[in-house]
Amino acid sequence: MSWLSNSATKKGGFTLGLNTRAHSPEPEINLIPFIDVLLVVLIFLMISTTFTHYQELAISLPTANGSDNASESKQIHVAVSSDGRFAINGRVTERSQLATILNQDSPNKDVQVSIDADARAPHQAVMSALEAARDANLSNIVFSTQTKK
Repeated sequence: MSWLSNSATKKGGFTLGLNTRAHSPEPEINLIPFIDVLLVVLIFLMISTTFTHYQELAISLPTANGSDNASESKQIHVAVSSDGRFAINGRVTERSQLATILNQDSPNKDVQVSIDADARAPHQAVMSALEAARDANLSNIVFSTQTKK
């Protein structure tokens, strides 16, 4: 145990052979990896911002001269009441007669069918009016609405 006694007598304590006089070096912040990461982020941002430009199509829209010709097209009004009854242009009809009356009222297929359904009308009644228009080969169908007061 001579090694134990020699180191204990020199310093007055137990050191296990470590040099206590040499100080450990101060920790350093290495900036080179930090700068490398910042440059990569900067390059990524520069590249990604070049892709945010929106491509636009240069189109020229056609112009029209003239007045509204909405009055020229013929309309058929199909009314659906809250209890599921139907009326075509003010004439009360049955569900089974809807398609035949629509065929009679529209010899040419340029007719616009306007469905005026009550807010409390059954969904099935509105679908029946749509089916009758389909059976009459009428494809120009609109729904009438009203604004809240």
